[in-house]
Amino acid sequence: MEPLGQDANDHGQNSVGDGVHPWEVTDMTRLRRFICYGSEMAIYDTKEHRLGMESALALLSLLQEGRGCEVVEEVKRLALEGRPVRTNPSLFALAVCSQHLDLNTRRGAFRALSDVCRAPEHLFTFIQYKKEAKERMRCGIWGRALRKAVSDWYNKQDAMGLALAVTKCKTREGWSHQDLLRLSHAKPANEAIVLISKYIMKGWKEVQGAYADKENSEEVIKVLSYLEAVEKVKHSADEMEVSHLIEEHSLEREQLLTDHLKSKAVWKALLKEMPMESMLRTLGKMTADQVLEPGSSDVAEVCERIQSEAALKAKLHPFSVLTASENYKRGQGNRGKVKWEPDVDIIKALDSAFYKCFTNVEPAGKRFMVAVDISTSLSSVVKGTAVSTAVAAAAMAMIFARTEAETQVMAYSEGAIVPCTITEGMSLRQVATELVKIPSGYTDCALPILWASEKTITVDMFIIFTNTACWHGEANPAECLRMYRHKMGIFSKLMVCGLTSNGLSIADPAEDRGMLDLCGFDLGAIEVIRNLALDLI
Repeated sequence: MEPLGQDANDHGQNSVGDGVHPWEVTDMTRLRRFICYGSEMAIYDTKEHRLGMESALALLSLLQEGRGCEVVEEVKRLALEGRPVRTNPSLFALAVCSQHLDLNTRRGAFRALSDVCRAPEHLFTFIQYKKEAKERMRCGIWGRALRKAVSDWYNKQDAMGLALAVTKCKTREGWSHQDLLRLSHAKPANEAIVLISKYIMKGWKEVQGAYADKENSEEVIKVLSYLEAVEKVKHSADEMEVSHLIEEHSLEREQLLTDHLKSKAVWKALLKEMPMESMLRTLGKMTADQVLEPGSSDVAEVCERIQSEAALKAKLHPFSVLTASENYKRGQGNRGKVKWEPDVDIIKALDSAFYKCFTNVEPAGKRFMVAVDISTSLSSVVKGTAVSTAVAAAAMAMIFARTEAETQVMAYSEGAIVPCTITEGMSLRQVATELVKIPSGYTDCALPILWASEKTITVDMFIIFTNTACWHGEANPAECLRMYRHKMGIFSKLMVCGLTSNGLSIADPAEDRGMLDLCGFDLGAIEVIRNLALDLI
């Protein structure tokens, strides 16, 4: 970590020129917010809300202005870049565009379908949004264009990937693969897709009869073998047979029956190739069900995987590992029904993985000030998690300090604000201790901005961690930011992370695109911070 410089020349893209208003909130700004996290407002809430036309007014305004093709391109671009933290807003926007009266907008939306809908659940959700948009747009659903788009979606899939997809996610939002193939009049592009389509529409017995005596291609034989394994699992009560099929065909949890998941042998078979994120989510359940027993070879294997290159290849973010670790240490599920005694070796492995995953964080290359409110308010739990607000704030301060070359970490409370030194070798516990070296008091979220202004420190983005997005000082943080911009001549941004907040705001979301509030904190919030820093929302 290096101290923040006082020269803005290297970051000229943030400069504020005469007559230029880079903070203006346009309909395109609101659209990008909506695509990113499902709201046109500058407030990201970890609780996802149902989407409707009333939440996408900028989208409708752009369509009315004849800018539908721009909207489609923006949806597609952000999806391909992986910017949205939620998938449904992109699907909603694409569905509305596909119902629009403008022909080019509709065509563009259907062409983008395969880029935005990466999995069956996305396709089902898109179709449902399209159905809901029908009445407002006064247009039918299953026209020629949609039939072709859906047919193309299935035909563009790799055969084995499609076999996995249709057996893993069979229905969603009241739609099934059978519905979509029937309504789209899909024409399979090759023999393997013909086989999968027949399986969906007619069932396994029909497939067996049709392919039993045929001379099949290697790809068809492979798909047949896979579907046969899926069918055997569905009708088997023999845990050893199920375990063998899982291992031989790399079957996943969603393809099994509920009763299968009561078996230790089945869980052990799943564990061998379980995706890293799935494994972290189920550590508690596997410990509770004694699949992972203290000192066992299974625990040793899990610990090795958590700390191995697999965690790095999975691109796990350190905060994701921290959340999994805190959830596991808690010893019970969210509803308290499933309970376990946390395994010491697993906890150590998770702690180790937390630090190793810092290499997965891609720097934004901006000058950050991360300010942690250490007032008495920072003593709760982050909304929707088992992570304490103090640990979450310390972890994020640590992540920025280690991964962004120009980061200044500050601790502030009741008129006092001090710089904090976070070095490479410090542990999370040591960072948390470093942050509480001034007495706690009331919260004043304007202090970091006032301090930077007084010291003429150049900051591209202020990130403030507190319990609730509020202030109790004399100065308004939003107004302080404007004065700071004017003094320093750059377009600085402000992100206030209310770790336990339910919607309180100190930013000026209606008039300033450089200010944004977070209510709660999760992996999505981290991506929202990055998107704002890079001027993507």
